[in-house]
Amino acid sequence: MTEAAVNEEQIELWNGLGGSAWVDAQETLDRMFAGFEPILAEAVPEGHSGRVLDVGCGTGATALAVARRLGPGGACVGLDVSEPMLALAQRRAAETGLPARFQHGDAQTHAFEADAFDAIVSRFGVMFFSDSVAAFANLRRAAKPGAPLRMAAWRHPKENGFMTAAVRAAAPHLPGRPSFDPDAPGQFAFADGDKVRAILRDAGWDRVSVEPIDVACRFSAVDLDLYLTRLGPLGRLAEDLDEDTKQRALAAAREGLAPYVEGDAVRYTAACWLMEARA
Repeated sequence: MTEAAVNEEQIELWNGLGGSAWVDAQETLDRMFAGFEPILAEAVPEGHSGRVLDVGCGTGATALAVARRLGPGGACVGLDVSEPMLALAQRRAAETGLPARFQHGDAQTHAFEADAFDAIVSRFGVMFFSDSVAAFANLRRAAKPGAPLRMAAWRHPKENGFMTAAVRAAAPHLPGRPSFDPDAPGQFAFADGDKVRAILRDAGWDRVSVEPIDVACRFSAVDLDLYLTRLGPLGRLAEDLDEDTKQRALAAAREGLAPYVEGDAVRYTAACWLMEARA
């Protein structure tokens, strides 16, 4: 099947509103998720001269963090379905001169060269496949024997209050709200750690480890409305509301997130899985 046929809905999202929102909020998101950079980049030894793949690289933060660790001859390749995000990532790499390049493609179906990568990393880029076993089997074929896999994904929404508080608070003003479907592609598709372990093992990975990590996240309180209206599910749900209802929903959402605002910053803990394996 073609990439468009396999993950059409996700490709449309990340080349449309989702992708443009992440481009516009790149600096805010990089600050928010800065704590994940060392956790993931340390899968690659300092001075490494091999090739590293960043799956679902977005606007390039993790790929650039990996590239900073690489030595002569090393390179990090970022792969994503979102052309707007890839364009920004490529500009950032060019501006810094780091050994990172970016490629358009879906990791589930992309025709990787066999045994091409010495390590594979991802920050929140692997929960969107229509067939996760097929995707990770494809990544396994792309990895050299012994190559490490290190990725971060969200745990259950009940453990991530910040990610769900805005929609819960605004629910009375919304025509609908997203439901958590553990079998559907999306932010919390890897909420079940046992499911993730089974996916990796069924895809042919060895030495599988799926362990909880809690990562402190922060961003400027000035950017709270940007988060609410562009990055979270509230923005998509509020698209078709009249302006008065939309403003009531946003006011309720701000109140719902008030416990996370400390002075000039928004702070929360990201409850995630650190997924590791070996090819």
